[in-house]
Amino acid sequence: MSFIRDKFDSLRDLRPSRTRLIMGGFLIIILAGACLLMLPFATKAGQHTTFLGALFTTVSSTCVTGLIVYDTWTHWTLFGQLVILTLIQIGGLGFITIGTFAMVLLGKRIGLAGRELIHESLNTLQLRGSVHLVRRIVCGTLIFEGTGAVLLSIRFVPQMGFFKGVYYGIFHAVSAFCNAGFDLMGYREPYSSFCAYAGDPLVNLVLCALILIGGIGFIVWEDLLENRWHWKKYSLQTKIVLTATAVLTVVGTGLFLLSERNGLFAGMRAGDRFWRALFSCVTPRTAGFNTIDTASLTNGSKILTMCLMFIGGSPGSTAGGIKTTTIVVILLYIRAYVRHNQDLTVFGRRLNPDTIKRASVVVFINYFLALGAILILLIGQNLPLADVLFEAFSAIGTVGMSTGVTRELNTLSRIVIMILMFLGRVGSLSFAMSFTEKRRPGKILYPEADIIVG
Repeated sequence: MSFIRDKFDSLRDLRPSRTRLIMGGFLIIILAGACLLMLPFATKAGQHTTFLGALFTTVSSTCVTGLIVYDTWTHWTLFGQLVILTLIQIGGLGFITIGTFAMVLLGKRIGLAGRELIHESLNTLQLRGSVHLVRRIVCGTLIFEGTGAVLLSIRFVPQMGFFKGVYYGIFHAVSAFCNAGFDLMGYREPYSSFCAYAGDPLVNLVLCALILIGGIGFIVWEDLLENRWHWKKYSLQTKIVLTATAVLTVVGTGLFLLSERNGLFAGMRAGDRFWRALFSCVTPRTAGFNTIDTASLTNGSKILTMCLMFIGGSPGSTAGGIKTTTIVVILLYIRAYVRHNQDLTVFGRRLNPDTIKRASVVVFINYFLALGAILILLIGQNLPLADVLFEAFSAIGTVGMSTGVTRELNTLSRIVIMILMFLGRVGSLSFAMSFTEKRRPGKILYPEADIIVG
Protein backbone atom coordinates (compact mmCIF):
# COMPACT_ATOMS: atom_id res chain seq x y z
CA MET A 1 0.00 0.00 0.00
CA SER A 2 2.82 2.41 0.80
CA PHE A 3 4.32 1.73 -2.66
CA ILE A 4 1.02 2.59 -4.35
CA ARG A 5 0.62 5.69 -2.20
CA ASP A 6 4.13 6.89 -3.09
CA LYS A 7 3.44 6.37 -6.80
CA PHE A 8 0.18 8.30 -6.50
CA ASP A 9 1.94 11.15 -4.72
CA SER A 10 4.64 11.26 -7.39
CA LEU A 11 2.01 11.51 -10.14
CA ARG A 12 0.17 14.22 -8.23
CA ASP A 13 3.40 16.22 -7.94
CA LEU A 14 3.66 16.26 -11.75
CA ARG A 15 0.59 18.49 -11.95
CA PRO A 16 1.52 22.13 -12.51
CA SER A 17 1.34 24.22 -9.35
CA ARG A 18 -0.85 27.30 -9.15
CA THR A 19 2.25 29.48 -9.39
CA ARG A 20 3.35 27.72 -12.58
CA LEU A 21 -0.13 28.16 -14.06
CA ILE A 22 -0.02 31.88 -13.32
CA MET A 23 3.47 32.23 -14.79
CA GLY A 24 2.46 30.20 -17.84
CA GLY A 25 -0.57 32.42 -18.35
CA PHE A 26 1.58 35.55 -18.24
CA LEU A 27 4.01 34.04 -20.76
CA ILE A 28 1.18 33.19 -23.18
CA ILE A 29 -0.21 36.73 -22.90
CA ILE A 30 3.26 38.21 -23.46
CA LEU A 31 3.88 36.11 -26.58
CA ALA A 32 0.41 36.84 -27.97
CA GLY A 33 0.97 40.56 -27.42
CA ALA A 34 4.34 40.40 -29.18
CA CYS A 35 2.70 38.75 -32.20
CA LEU A 36 0.08 41.51 -32.32
CA LEU A 37 2.73 44.23 -32.13
CA MET A 38 4.61 42.58 -35.00
CA LEU A 39 1.63 43.15 -37.31
CA PRO A 40 2.34 45.82 -39.98
CA PHE A 41 -0.52 48.10 -38.90
CA ALA A 42 0.73 48.17 -35.28
CA THR A 43 3.72 50.31 -36.27
CA LYS A 44 3.64 53.80 -37.78
CA ALA A 45 4.93 54.38 -41.29
CA GLY A 46 8.70 54.65 -41.47
CA GLN A 47 9.23 52.71 -38.23
CA HIS A 48 10.62 49.19 -37.96
CA THR A 49 9.86 46.74 -35.15
CA THR A 50 12.10 43.77 -34.44
CA PHE A 51 10.71 40.70 -32.67
CA LEU A 52 12.98 41.37 -29.68
CA GLY A 53 11.73 44.97 -29.55
CA ALA A 54 8.09 43.86 -29.68
CA LEU A 55 8.74 41.19 -27.04
CA PHE A 56 10.51 43.71 -24.78
CA THR A 57 7.51 46.05 -25.10
CA THR A 58 4.97 43.35 -24.25
CA VAL A 59 7.01 42.08 -21.29
CA SER A 60 7.29 45.64 -20.00
CA SER A 61 3.57 46.37 -20.44
CA THR A 62 2.27 43.02 -19.12
CA CYS A 63 4.64 43.23 -16.16
CA VAL A 64 3.50 46.87 -15.70
CA THR A 65 7.06 48.17 -15.76
CA GLY A 66 7.37 50.94 -18.34
CA LEU A 67 10.91 50.43 -19.66
CA ILE A 68 10.75 51.01 -23.41
CA VAL A 69 12.97 50.69 -26.45
CA TYR A 70 10.50 52.60 -28.65
CA ASP A 71 8.68 55.80 -27.76
CA THR A 72 5.04 54.73 -27.37
CA TRP A 73 3.49 57.64 -29.30
CA THR A 74 6.17 58.01 -31.96
CA HIS A 75 6.50 54.32 -32.84
CA TRP A 76 3.11 52.65 -32.36
CA THR A 77 -0.15 53.29 -34.17
CA LEU A 78 -3.48 53.56 -32.35
CA PHE A 79 -3.83 49.78 -32.71
CA GLY A 80 -0.40 49.20 -31.18
CA GLN A 81 -1.14 51.62 -28.36
CA LEU A 82 -4.43 49.85 -27.59
CA VAL A 83 -2.63 46.50 -27.50
CA ILE A 84 -0.17 47.97 -24.98
CA LEU A 85 -3.02 49.49 -22.94
CA THR A 86 -4.85 46.14 -22.86
CA LEU A 87 -1.70 44.35 -21.70
CA ILE A 88 -1.21 46.98 -18.99
CA GLN A 89 -4.74 46.43 -17.69
CA ILE A 90 -4.36 42.63 -17.76
CA GLY A 91 -0.96 42.83 -16.10
CA GLY A 92 -2.11 45.28 -13.45
CA LEU A 93 -5.21 43.38 -12.33
CA GLY A 94 -3.96 39.92 -13.28
CA PHE A 95 -5.54 37.71 -15.90
CA ILE A 96 -6.92 35.46 -13.13
CA THR A 97 -8.89 38.39 -11.71
CA ILE A 98 -10.21 39.45 -15.12
CA GLY A 99 -11.05 35.86 -16.12
CA THR A 100 -12.85 35.22 -12.84
CA PHE A 101 -14.91 38.40 -13.19
CA ALA A 102 -15.89 37.39 -16.73
CA MET A 103 -17.02 33.98 -15.46
CA VAL A 104 -19.06 35.64 -12.71
CA LEU A 105 -20.76 37.88 -15.27
CA LEU A 106 -21.61 34.79 -17.33
CA GLY A 107 -23.11 33.14 -14.26
CA LYS A 108 -20.46 30.45 -14.00
CA ARG A 109 -19.72 28.86 -10.63
CA ILE A 110 -16.18 29.24 -9.30
CA GLY A 111 -15.03 25.97 -7.73
CA LEU A 112 -12.47 25.37 -5.00
CA ALA A 113 -9.59 25.08 -7.47
CA GLY A 114 -10.54 28.41 -9.01
CA ARG A 115 -10.76 30.07 -5.61
CA GLU A 116 -7.33 28.72 -4.68
CA LEU A 117 -5.97 30.20 -7.91
CA ILE A 118 -7.50 33.57 -7.04
CA HIS A 119 -6.00 33.32 -3.56
CA GLU A 120 -2.55 32.66 -5.04
CA SER A 121 -2.86 35.37 -7.70
CA LEU A 122 -4.03 38.13 -5.34
CA ASN A 123 -1.77 37.04 -2.47
CA THR A 124 -4.67 37.17 0.00
CA LEU A 125 -4.51 36.04 3.61
CA GLN A 126 -7.51 33.71 3.39
CA LEU A 127 -9.42 31.73 0.79
CA ARG A 128 -12.87 32.79 1.97
CA GLY A 129 -14.51 35.67 0.10
CA SER A 130 -12.07 35.59 -2.84
CA VAL A 131 -14.79 35.80 -5.52
CA HIS A 132 -16.47 38.69 -3.71
CA LEU A 133 -13.07 40.41 -3.55
CA VAL A 134 -12.64 40.01 -7.31
CA ARG A 135 -15.94 41.82 -7.91
CA ARG A 136 -14.85 44.70 -5.71
CA ILE A 137 -11.42 44.87 -7.33
CA VAL A 138 -12.82 45.19 -10.85
CA CYS A 139 -15.55 47.65 -9.84
CA GLY A 140 -13.10 49.71 -7.77
CA THR A 141 -10.62 49.74 -10.64
CA LEU A 142 -13.24 51.03 -13.07
CA ILE A 143 -14.26 53.75 -10.61
CA PHE A 144 -10.72 54.93 -9.87
CA GLU A 145 -9.52 54.77 -13.47
CA GLY A 146 -12.72 56.41 -14.71
CA THR A 147 -12.46 59.24 -12.20
CA GLY A 148 -8.78 59.73 -13.03
CA ALA A 149 -9.54 59.77 -16.76
CA VAL A 150 -12.21 62.46 -16.31
CA LEU A 151 -9.91 64.64 -14.19
CA LEU A 152 -6.98 64.28 -16.59
CA SER A 153 -9.29 65.03 -19.52
CA ILE A 154 -10.09 68.39 -17.94
CA ARG A 155 -6.47 69.33 -18.62
CA PHE A 156 -5.92 67.45 -21.89
CA VAL A 157 -9.14 68.26 -23.81
CA PRO A 158 -8.54 72.05 -24.03
CA GLN A 159 -4.98 71.36 -25.24
CA MET A 160 -5.60 68.47 -27.65
CA GLY A 161 -9.25 68.52 -28.61
CA PHE A 162 -12.08 66.36 -27.28
CA PHE A 163 -11.40 62.90 -28.67
CA LYS A 164 -7.61 62.98 -28.31
CA GLY A 165 -7.88 64.60 -24.87
CA VAL A 166 -10.31 61.93 -23.62
CA TYR A 167 -8.14 59.15 -25.07
CA TYR A 168 -5.05 60.59 -23.36
CA GLY A 169 -6.99 60.84 -20.12
CA ILE A 170 -8.04 57.17 -20.29
CA PHE A 171 -4.61 55.89 -21.36
CA HIS A 172 -2.69 57.68 -18.63
CA ALA A 173 -5.26 56.96 -15.92
CA VAL A 174 -4.97 53.22 -16.63
CA SER A 175 -1.19 53.42 -16.89
CA ALA A 176 -0.90 55.32 -13.60
CA PHE A 177 -3.35 53.15 -11.65
CA CYS A 178 -1.64 49.96 -12.86
CA ASN A 179 1.75 51.49 -12.01
CA ALA A 180 2.85 50.87 -15.61
CA GLY A 181 4.61 54.11 -16.57
CA PHE A 182 3.74 54.06 -20.29
CA ASP A 183 2.86 57.48 -21.69
CA LEU A 184 1.91 59.16 -24.96
CA MET A 185 3.70 62.43 -24.32
CA GLY A 186 6.13 61.72 -27.14
CA TYR A 187 4.00 63.98 -29.35
CA ARG A 188 5.74 66.85 -27.56
CA GLU A 189 9.19 65.26 -27.40
CA PRO A 190 10.07 61.53 -27.52
CA TYR A 191 10.73 59.93 -24.12
CA SER A 192 9.79 63.17 -22.32
CA SER A 193 7.08 61.63 -20.08
CA PHE A 194 5.28 64.34 -18.02
CA CYS A 195 8.10 66.89 -17.90
CA ALA A 196 5.80 69.44 -19.59
CA TYR A 197 3.39 69.12 -16.62
CA ALA A 198 6.00 69.29 -13.85
CA GLY A 199 4.36 72.26 -12.15
CA ASP A 200 0.72 71.35 -12.91
CA PRO A 201 -1.11 70.64 -9.61
CA LEU A 202 -4.05 68.81 -11.27
CA VAL A 203 -1.95 66.39 -13.31
CA ASN A 204 0.49 65.79 -10.45
CA LEU A 205 -2.21 65.16 -7.85
CA VAL A 206 -4.28 62.86 -10.07
CA LEU A 207 -1.31 60.78 -11.18
CA CYS A 208 0.12 60.53 -7.66
CA ALA A 209 -3.27 59.56 -6.24
CA LEU A 210 -3.79 56.86 -8.87
CA ILE A 211 -0.29 55.47 -8.32
CA LEU A 212 -0.72 55.31 -4.54
CA ILE A 213 -4.26 53.89 -4.66
CA GLY A 214 -3.21 51.20 -7.11
CA GLY A 215 -0.12 50.47 -5.03
CA ILE A 216 -1.60 50.03 -1.54
CA GLY A 217 -3.16 46.67 -2.38
CA PHE A 218 -6.62 45.26 -2.98
CA ILE A 219 -6.81 43.76 0.53
CA VAL A 220 -6.36 47.23 1.99
CA TRP A 221 -9.17 48.50 -0.23
CA GLU A 222 -11.47 45.85 1.19
CA ASP A 223 -10.55 46.76 4.75
CA LEU A 224 -11.01 50.49 4.19
CA LEU A 225 -14.37 49.92 2.52
CA GLU A 226 -15.58 47.73 5.37
CA ASN A 227 -14.30 49.82 8.32
CA ARG A 228 -14.26 53.33 6.83
CA TRP A 229 -12.34 55.69 9.15
CA HIS A 230 -12.18 53.41 12.20
CA TRP A 231 -8.43 52.91 12.61
CA LYS A 232 -8.78 50.45 15.49
CA LYS A 233 -10.84 48.10 13.34
CA TYR A 234 -8.27 47.93 10.57
CA SER A 235 -6.30 44.71 10.10
CA LEU A 236 -2.59 44.67 10.89
CA GLN A 237 -1.88 44.49 7.16
CA THR A 238 -3.79 47.72 6.52
CA LYS A 239 -2.16 49.57 9.42
CA ILE A 240 1.35 48.65 8.29
CA VAL A 241 0.66 49.47 4.63
CA LEU A 242 -0.93 52.86 5.33
CA THR A 243 1.75 53.84 7.83
CA ALA A 244 4.61 52.77 5.57
CA THR A 245 3.08 54.50 2.56
CA ALA A 246 2.62 57.77 4.46
CA VAL A 247 6.15 57.69 5.93
CA LEU A 248 7.80 56.88 2.60
CA THR A 249 5.83 59.63 0.84
CA VAL A 250 6.50 62.37 3.40
CA VAL A 251 10.12 61.47 4.15
CA GLY A 252 10.91 60.78 0.50
CA THR A 253 9.53 64.13 -0.62
CA GLY A 254 11.59 65.91 2.03
CA LEU A 255 14.76 64.07 1.04
CA PHE A 256 14.29 64.94 -2.64
CA LEU A 257 13.85 68.61 -1.70
CA LEU A 258 17.12 68.50 0.23
CA SER A 259 19.04 66.47 -2.34
CA GLU A 260 18.08 68.63 -5.33
CA ARG A 261 18.11 72.03 -3.60
CA ASN A 262 21.35 72.94 -5.39
CA GLY A 263 20.67 70.68 -8.37
CA LEU A 264 17.58 70.49 -10.57
CA PHE A 265 15.49 72.52 -8.08
CA ALA A 266 17.95 75.42 -7.86
CA GLY A 267 16.27 78.74 -8.58
CA MET A 268 12.74 77.30 -8.65
CA ARG A 269 9.78 78.63 -6.72
CA ALA A 270 8.74 76.69 -3.61
CA GLY A 271 5.57 75.37 -5.28
CA ASP A 272 7.44 74.06 -8.33
CA ARG A 273 10.04 72.38 -6.11
CA PHE A 274 7.32 70.71 -4.04
CA TRP A 275 5.41 69.23 -7.00
CA ARG A 276 8.58 67.88 -8.55
CA ALA A 277 9.79 66.42 -5.25
CA LEU A 278 6.42 64.81 -4.50
CA PHE A 279 6.17 63.25 -7.96
CA SER A 280 9.79 62.08 -7.81
CA CYS A 281 9.01 60.35 -4.51
CA VAL A 282 5.75 58.69 -5.58
CA THR A 283 6.61 57.52 -9.10
CA PRO A 284 9.40 55.07 -8.12
CA ARG A 285 6.76 53.03 -6.21
CA THR A 286 6.39 51.77 -8.94
CA ALA A 287 4.91 53.83 -11.78
CA GLY A 288 7.85 54.95 -13.89
CA PHE A 289 6.65 58.37 -15.02
CA ASN A 290 8.90 61.38 -14.51
CA THR A 291 8.48 65.15 -14.46
CA ILE A 292 12.23 65.89 -14.28
CA ASP A 293 15.20 64.58 -16.23
CA THR A 294 16.10 61.36 -14.42
CA ALA A 295 19.61 61.29 -15.88
CA SER A 296 20.31 64.74 -14.40
CA LEU A 297 19.46 63.79 -10.81
CA THR A 298 22.19 64.17 -8.21
CA ASN A 299 23.85 60.99 -6.97
CA GLY A 300 21.94 61.29 -3.69
CA SER A 301 18.62 61.46 -5.53
CA LYS A 302 19.53 58.48 -7.70
CA ILE A 303 20.35 56.38 -4.62
CA LEU A 304 17.10 57.48 -2.97
CA THR A 305 15.16 56.60 -6.14
CA MET A 306 16.77 53.15 -6.28
CA CYS A 307 15.83 52.51 -2.64
CA LEU A 308 12.21 53.49 -3.34
CA MET A 309 12.17 51.33 -6.49
CA PHE A 310 13.48 48.35 -4.55
CA ILE A 311 10.79 48.75 -1.86
CA GLY A 312 7.96 49.35 -4.34
CA GLY A 313 4.30 49.17 -3.38
CA SER A 314 2.30 46.83 -1.17
CA PRO A 315 1.29 43.14 -1.48
CA GLY A 316 -1.68 42.23 -3.67
CA SER A 317 -1.51 45.48 -5.62
CA THR A 318 -0.61 46.67 -9.11
CA ALA A 319 2.85 47.67 -7.88
CA GLY A 320 6.11 45.72 -7.80
CA GLY A 321 9.16 45.75 -5.55
CA ILE A 322 9.82 43.75 -2.39
CA LYS A 323 6.75 45.49 -0.90
CA THR A 324 6.29 47.89 2.03
CA THR A 325 5.32 45.14 4.47
CA THR A 326 8.55 43.27 3.72
CA ILE A 327 10.82 46.19 4.54
CA VAL A 328 8.77 47.00 7.66
CA VAL A 329 9.14 43.42 8.93
CA ILE A 330 12.91 43.52 8.32
CA LEU A 331 13.29 46.84 10.15
CA LEU A 332 11.14 45.64 13.05
CA TYR A 333 13.20 42.46 13.31
CA ILE A 334 16.44 44.46 13.43
CA ARG A 335 15.01 46.65 16.17
CA ALA A 336 13.81 43.64 18.16
CA TYR A 337 17.15 41.84 17.82
CA VAL A 338 19.16 44.91 18.90
CA ARG A 339 16.90 45.31 21.92
CA HIS A 340 17.16 41.59 22.76
CA ASN A 341 13.40 41.14 22.38
CA GLN A 342 12.27 37.57 21.78
CA ASP A 343 9.10 38.51 19.88
CA LEU A 344 8.52 40.87 17.00
CA THR A 345 5.51 43.03 17.83
CA VAL A 346 3.79 45.87 15.99
CA PHE A 347 0.48 47.64 16.69
CA GLY A 348 -0.13 45.30 19.63
CA ARG A 349 0.29 42.12 17.58
CA ARG A 350 3.07 39.51 17.49
CA LEU A 351 4.25 38.45 14.05
CA ASN A 352 4.68 34.83 13.03
CA PRO A 353 8.38 33.80 12.78
CA ASP A 354 7.71 32.44 9.29
CA THR A 355 6.83 35.98 8.21
CA ILE A 356 10.31 37.13 9.20
CA LYS A 357 11.93 34.27 7.28
CA ARG A 358 9.87 34.97 4.17
CA ALA A 359 10.64 38.70 4.29
CA SER A 360 14.38 38.00 4.59
CA VAL A 361 14.33 35.57 1.67
CA VAL A 362 12.39 37.99 -0.56
CA VAL A 363 14.89 40.80 0.11
CA PHE A 364 17.96 38.70 -0.57
CA ILE A 365 16.58 36.92 -3.65
CA ASN A 366 15.64 40.24 -5.26
CA TYR A 367 18.94 41.81 -4.25
CA PHE A 368 21.04 38.98 -5.69
CA LEU A 369 18.93 38.85 -8.86
CA ALA A 370 19.59 42.55 -9.38
CA LEU A 371 23.28 42.11 -8.54
CA GLY A 372 23.62 39.20 -10.98
CA ALA A 373 21.93 41.20 -13.73
CA ILE A 374 24.20 44.17 -13.06
CA LEU A 375 27.29 42.00 -13.45
CA ILE A 376 26.03 40.51 -16.73
CA LEU A 377 25.17 43.95 -18.13
CA LEU A 378 28.55 45.41 -17.16
CA ILE A 379 30.45 42.44 -18.58
CA GLY A 380 28.42 42.39 -21.79
CA GLN A 381 28.47 46.15 -22.45
CA ASN A 382 30.60 49.15 -21.63
CA LEU A 383 27.93 51.17 -19.83
CA PRO A 384 28.22 53.61 -16.89
CA LEU A 385 27.87 51.82 -13.55
CA ALA A 386 25.29 54.27 -12.18
CA ASP A 387 23.06 53.84 -15.23
CA VAL A 388 23.25 50.03 -15.05
CA LEU A 389 22.45 50.04 -11.32
CA PHE A 390 19.44 52.27 -11.98
CA GLU A 391 18.24 50.10 -14.87
CA ALA A 392 18.50 46.82 -12.94
CA PHE A 393 16.67 48.07 -9.85
CA SER A 394 14.03 49.65 -12.07
CA ALA A 395 13.45 46.32 -13.83
CA ILE A 396 13.33 44.07 -10.75
CA GLY A 397 10.99 46.58 -9.07
CA THR A 398 8.82 46.80 -12.24
CA VAL A 399 9.21 50.58 -12.10
CA GLY A 400 10.17 51.70 -15.59
CA MET A 401 12.32 54.71 -14.74
CA SER A 402 15.55 54.95 -16.72
CA THR A 403 18.47 57.27 -17.23
CA GLY A 404 18.17 56.57 -20.96
CA VAL A 405 20.29 53.44 -21.42
CA THR A 406 17.36 51.11 -22.22
CA ARG A 407 17.58 51.91 -25.92
CA GLU A 408 21.34 51.26 -25.88
CA LEU A 409 21.09 47.71 -24.52
CA ASN A 410 22.27 44.88 -26.74
CA THR A 411 20.38 41.61 -27.24
CA LEU A 412 21.80 39.85 -24.16
CA SER A 413 21.21 42.88 -21.93
CA ARG A 414 17.60 43.22 -23.12
CA ILE A 415 16.94 39.56 -22.39
CA VAL A 416 18.37 39.99 -18.87
CA ILE A 417 16.17 43.04 -18.25
CA MET A 418 13.11 41.17 -19.55
CA ILE A 419 13.80 38.31 -17.13
CA LEU A 420 14.09 40.79 -14.26
CA MET A 421 10.79 42.45 -15.20
CA PHE A 422 9.03 39.09 -15.42
CA LEU A 423 10.39 37.87 -12.08
CA GLY A 424 9.55 41.20 -10.49
CA ARG A 425 5.92 40.83 -11.59
CA VAL A 426 5.26 37.17 -10.77
CA GLY A 427 7.39 37.32 -7.61
CA SER A 428 10.95 36.06 -7.40
CA LEU A 429 10.25 33.93 -4.31
CA SER A 430 7.16 32.35 -5.88
CA PHE A 431 9.16 31.64 -9.02
CA ALA A 432 11.95 29.96 -7.06
CA MET A 433 9.56 27.88 -4.94
CA SER A 434 7.63 26.72 -8.01
CA PHE A 435 10.61 24.56 -8.98
CA THR A 436 10.99 22.87 -5.60
CA GLU A 437 8.90 20.03 -4.23
CA LYS A 438 6.98 20.34 -1.02
CA ARG A 439 9.28 19.64 1.89
CA ARG A 440 8.55 16.53 3.85
CA PRO A 441 9.48 16.20 7.50
CA GLY A 442 13.02 14.90 7.86
CA LYS A 443 13.57 11.60 9.64
CA ILE A 444 16.90 12.69 11.12
CA LEU A 445 17.37 15.65 13.47
CA TYR A 446 20.97 16.73 13.24
CA PRO A 447 22.90 18.13 16.25
CA GLU A 448 22.74 21.86 16.73
CA ALA A 449 25.88 23.97 16.33
CA ASP A 450 26.84 27.66 16.40
CA ILE A 451 29.00 29.69 14.04
CA ILE A 452 30.33 33.23 14.36
CA VAL A 453 28.58 35.88 12.24
CA GLY A 454 28.82 39.64 12.09
